[in-house]
Amino acid sequence: MAIPSSSSMPHIGQRIATQFVELSTQEQRVATFILDHFDDLATFSGADLARLTGVSKSTVSRLFKKLGFESFQVVKQHARQLRSMGVPLVTGSERPDEERFKRHLAREYDNLRQTFANVDSTNFEAVMNALDHANRIVLIGFRNSYPLAVHFRQQLVQVRDNVSLAPQPNQSLAEELVSLGENDVVVVFGFRRRPAFFNTLLKTLAAKECRVLLFGDATVKNYTRHVDWWLECPLDSVSAFDSYASAMSLISLLSNSLLHQRLAEGRARIHAISELYQELDELELS
Repeated sequence: MAIPSSSSMPHIGQRIATQFVELSTQEQRVATFILDHFDDLATFSGADLARLTGVSKSTVSRLFKKLGFESFQVVKQHARQLRSMGVPLVTGSERPDEERFKRHLAREYDNLRQTFANVDSTNFEAVMNALDHANRIVLIGFRNSYPLAVHFRQQLVQVRDNVSLAPQPNQSLAEELVSLGENDVVVVFGFRRRPAFFNTLLKTLAAKECRVLLFGDATVKNYTRHVDWWLECPLDSVSAFDSYASAMSLISLLSNSLLHQRLAEGRARIHAISELYQELDELELS
């Protein structure tokens, strides 16, 4: 059973959009249903699609073949492949506000529940001690992971010194990583749709003997052999774009926990930063 490659062939949403006007009215009904229920596709069978859209089973089969799929099973595997790659795909039509809000909240809650259910207290304490005692902390994130690295750095720099982001804009990684050693901690954000050299980066860090904390969704599991700690954060959403709320929540917990672990130093640093805000007239503090 051949599964079309999502990297070399158009995904199902693109195929439906391209061929929609050429489909029969009944086939259009099935195609629309697929996009509106994309997240729940795995729970349906071909017979279910026929029944729920009021068409024959042969119509459903004919639609799949027109779209380039051998069967509905291949469609479902294709959908899972797209999701794991993080391909943005509009998977539903507009719904009344109340229903949309409820579905979004339910998905966010499930992501958060999974995230914190996976956090081992012993590993968490080890991460906290590493962040507390590290000579230097370097944060690395690419593409959608970059804002997470920026935000975590902004939190950590309130609590301690020697916290940096790599690479700097329009710079390379080599200069930032060359002097890393066993007393340093690197925090890498590796959410899906990572750059091609991601595995090489982690292997390089492992050879440096610095300790590495990896944030990522389930697709980063194959890379965890190169790191000291892995924090898994699901990104599932109700439509096209991933949600990073669980990762941001975990960053908040880590930042606040580190502050309380080094409370005297943290308070003094926050106070000194606030005084500089006023001296430089950088922020509106009222």
